[in-house]
Amino acid sequence: MIIKYATTEDIAAIAAVEAECFPPAEAATAKEFVDRVKYYGNHFWLMYDAEKLIAFVDGFVTDERDLTDVMYEDATLHNENGAWQMIFGVNTIPAYRKQGYAGELIGRAIEDARLQGRKGLVLTCKERLVPYYAKFGFVDEGVSDKSTHGNVVWHQMRLSFAGDGR
Repeated sequence: MIIKYATTEDIAAIAAVEAECFPPAEAATAKEFVDRVKYYGNHFWLMYDAEKLIAFVDGFVTDERDLTDVMYEDATLHNENGAWQMIFGVNTIPAYRKQGYAGELIGRAIEDARLQGRKGLVLTCKERLVPYYAKFGFVDEGVSDKSTHGNVVWHQMRLSFAGDGR
C-alpha cells in the first residue's frame, strides 16, 4: 500500500470511490473534486493498492472553528495557513474495510496537521461512528447546528492539540 497526496490524475478514481462509499445526497461529485484537488490536493491522503485507489481522507484548512455545509461546496475557502484541518470524507471501498486502512489515513492526516502547526482537526460523522473517531482522540461536541449535509444529522467532533481546549 502506498499513501500519496492527490493530483488531477487521481480525480476519476477519487470520484468513483466516493460514489461507492456515500449515498448520492452525501457524495461529492467529480466536478467538486476537480476544485478540491486544485485548491487543496495536498490535503487529500490517498491509499493505493498497486494501481487501485482503495481509500482516502480529504478536507481543507480554515480558521473557522466549526465545519459548515458551505465548506463542502466552495473549495476557494481553503486557507493553507488556517488553524483547523477539516475532514470532509473518510472513504474505504467495501472490499477493503475493517483492515485498518482508514485509520492509517486518519493517523497520517493528524500527523500532518500537527507538523503543520494546526490547532487540531474537525470532522462530522453519524452517531454510530462517534466511538470510532473517539479512538483517535476526537471529542464529540454534539449534534452540529451548522451542517445538515445530505439531510443527515451529524455530530461534530474535534481533536485539539495541546493548549487549544474549548
